[in-house]
Amino acid sequence: MLLSFVVLVLGFAALVWSADRFVFGAAALARNFGVPTLIVGLTIVAMGSSAPEMMVAAQAALADKTDTAVGNAVGSNIANILLVLGITALLRPLSVSSGILKREMPLLIMVSLAAWFIVSDNHFSLLEGAALLAGFICFLLILIVITKKGGADADPLISEACDEVPDNIPTSKALFWLIVGMIVLPVSSSYLIDAAVDIAKYFGMSDLLIGLTIIAIGTSLPELAACIAGVLKQEDDLALGNIIGSNIFNILAVLSIAGIINPSDIDIDIAGRDIYIMLGATFALVLMSLSFTGSRRINRIEGGLLLTAFIGYMFYII
Repeated sequence: MLLSFVVLVLGFAALVWSADRFVFGAAALARNFGVPTLIVGLTIVAMGSSAPEMMVAAQAALADKTDTAVGNAVGSNIANILLVLGITALLRPLSVSSGILKREMPLLIMVSLAAWFIVSDNHFSLLEGAALLAGFICFLLILIVITKKGGADADPLISEACDEVPDNIPTSKALFWLIVGMIVLPVSSSYLIDAAVDIAKYFGMSDLLIGLTIIAIGTSLPELAACIAGVLKQEDDLALGNIIGSNIFNILAVLSIAGIINPSDIDIDIAGRDIYIMLGATFALVLMSLSFTGSRRINRIEGGLLLTAFIGYMFYII
C-alpha cells in the first residue's frame, strides 16, 4: 500500500510536469509554423491546466472505469470552486471586473446544466460525449472570433494567455519537449490510475469516489498554483478566470472523453448527489461574483464558507 501511495504521488508530479512540457512544445511548435499567437494562447496554452484531467479521463475510460473519469471531471469542478477559490479568497479578497468573465459566467452555467442533463439518466452515451466535444470546439471558435474583434489587450485573461506563448524557441527543442510530453503524459497517467485503483480497493472505495477525491484534488493542484500566483501578483481576473475556464474545459473537453471512449452506465450517486454539489458550487460562485453596489468582490468570509463546504463534502462522501 505504501508503494501505491508513492507511485500515486510520483504519478501526479510526472503528470503535471509532462503536461507543462507538452503545452510548451506544442505552443512553441505552432508559433514556429506561423499559427497566430492569439489562437495558440486561447487553445493550446489555455487548455494546459486541464491537460492532466483530460489524460486521466482517457486512461480511466480505456480501463473501463468511466465512473472514475466522470468523477474526475465533476470532482475537479467542485474542488476548483470550493477548495481552490476558497483558499485563494482566504489569502486575499478577489475583485471581479473582467469583461470576459461576464461572457463566461453564463456559459459556465449552461455547460454545468448540460452536464446535469447528461448524467441525470445514469447513462453516458457516445452521442452525449460527441455533443460535448462539439460544444468545446464551438466554444474555442467563438472565443477566438470575439477576441479578434476586441483585441488581445482588451482583457487581461487573453493578454496573459498570449504572453505565455513561447517565443524564439528552436523547432528542434519544441519538438523534443512535445515528444517528451506525449510519452510521459500517458505513462504517468496510467501509473496514477493503477495506483489509485489499488488504494481504492484497499480502503473499499468505489471507482466514483476515487475520482471525486484523490484524483480530482490532485489534478486541481495546477489551478491552485495558478490562482495563488495570480493573487500574489494582484491579478484577480487571472485567478478567477482560470477557475471558470478550467471548469468549462472540464465539462466540455474532459467529460466528453469518457462518453466517447467508453459509453456506459454510471454510478447513481453522480446524478443523485455529486452533480448537485457541482451545480450548487457553480451558482455560489456566480452569486458571489455579482453585486448590486457596483463593487464586486469575493471576500475572506465567502472564501472560508467555500473551503468549509468542501471539507464537509469530503467528510460526507468518504
